[in-house]
Amino acid sequence: MQQDKLLNEPWLGWALEIQSIAQNGLAYARDIYDIERYTRLREISAEMLSYKSDIPVEKVKALFCNEQGYQTPKLDSRAAIFKQDKILLVQENDGLWSLPGGWVDVQETIAGNTVKETREEAGLEVIPRYIIAIHDQRKRNFPPFVHHVLKVFVMCDLIGGEFRPNNETLASAYFALDELPPMAREKNTEQQVRLCFEAHRSPHWTTEFD
Repeated sequence: MQQDKLLNEPWLGWALEIQSIAQNGLAYARDIYDIERYTRLREISAEMLSYKSDIPVEKVKALFCNEQGYQTPKLDSRAAIFKQDKILLVQENDGLWSLPGGWVDVQETIAGNTVKETREEAGLEVIPRYIIAIHDQRKRNFPPFVHHVLKVFVMCDLIGGEFRPNNETLASAYFALDELPPMAREKNTEQQVRLCFEAHRSPHWTTEFD
């Protein structure tokens, strides 16, 4: 597939590494000439991404060049909620489906963020039980984000609630393994949802990570 080919292109890794080196350099640089050099390196990395992806360079810079401080991976948590051997998915505004979840906010825990995102996107109250997997987004999801992302899949118990209209999702529903709808792959793939089923059916699950 064209998307998978793009994901494996070496230039993408080079551009992301240049961006990371530049941002980390800007976090510690004090000399004005060093600051200029690191700023230019970050701009070059954005220009590389724009040139190869056809995304306007200013849009890439807005995503790519605004962070400050030493760059570390971002966290995204996703809730796996089961009822009668079916998994809960929410429908995104583009019509595709995903596990409820989102970015882990500053000063928020993985467990707390999973509870919050499930309440906001699905209207449900849950109790996080254990981590199914921690996945490197660049290795498993498309398109790769500009920033390094670790996706945390959390098995949860449902304790109540019901779907309410909101700004993030259009609907929610439970799906059997053999009836999964089209997925929002940047959020979770069908393979990642299948992994949640494996964990749900396993009496002794060991967290998967890469």
